[in-house]
Amino acid sequence: MPKTILLTIDVEDWFQVENFKSYIPFSSWDSYELRVEKNVHRLLDLFDSINPTNSTNATNPITPTNPKNLQPVKHTDGISGTNLAGPTNQIKATFFILGWIAERLPNLVCEVSERGHEVASHGCNHELSNKMDLHALRNDLLQSKKHLEDIIGSQVYGYRAPSFSINNDVLALIQDCGYTYDSSYNSFALNKRYGTADLSESSKMGVAYKISDKLFEIPISNLEFNINNSKCPLPWGGGGYFRLIPLILFRHGVERILLEQDAYMFYMHPWEIDPGQPRVKNASPGYKFRHYINLNRTQNKLKKLIENFSFCRFDTCQGYLDFCT
Repeated sequence: MPKTILLTIDVEDWFQVENFKSYIPFSSWDSYELRVEKNVHRLLDLFDSINPTNSTNATNPITPTNPKNLQPVKHTDGISGTNLAGPTNQIKATFFILGWIAERLPNLVCEVSERGHEVASHGCNHELSNKMDLHALRNDLLQSKKHLEDIIGSQVYGYRAPSFSINNDVLALIQDCGYTYDSSYNSFALNKRYGTADLSESSKMGVAYKISDKLFEIPISNLEFNINNSKCPLPWGGGGYFRLIPLILFRHGVERILLEQDAYMFYMHPWEIDPGQPRVKNASPGYKFRHYINLNRTQNKLKKLIENFSFCRFDTCQGYLDFCT
């Protein structure tokens, strides 16, 4: 199987992040400037602008930044729901879109889909899934899925919980609500907002876990080290860690992940390429640092990261599952 990069975008705006929830209540969201549309357009244009055939790595993959067993992929047709990065193909990504955003910007949702990317659910109002009662969560899962499907006129397969806030009860409910996959499991345990899930009984297909005949889990990618016979993950999936870690180091971490696995899962938010966004002045210094660090460098850094791995195949989450199964 060729090496795959899964680019995923959690579509929420600057005032909707969990770190600012105590400073910006949900009831005030409509009073803030929406900047997500132009930032998503910037990401879409960035993905369209990268031509794998113009990349040194794409034409000469045996380089210090591309170990010899990471080979370029050839064009492949006939895989349902997927588009492959190759000599004539665009890079594809999965956009996990907040229902609140979709209600106000349905044309943006349509554009994401029409430009060949996957539309998936990020819930309705960025509430932590494992903190909601199951009845409210069921409504959230069903409502966000149906609304996105009504906008794009096709099925929505995937879900990502805000702040990766899952557990096994949440996973069971995601399946019951008709999703094909979840992409919320993050093995980095030091962030207390991240949920936990027991995947030990699940079989693996590539990097995905087959939870049941109806549901897969595609986890966030982290670097893992064995310390005293225990696995110790370091956060390497994207977000603030991508903005903080120097690109040369981050790239080497991705290389290591791809040497050990067939795919790498990357995530980010549209506001992370927006240095001009309003500042939340009363936020704590720690939250300000985590939110604003290196915003002015992220877009170019993302472009370079994609170009470094343009010999890989860039697929959507559902496309990856179709390819594996």
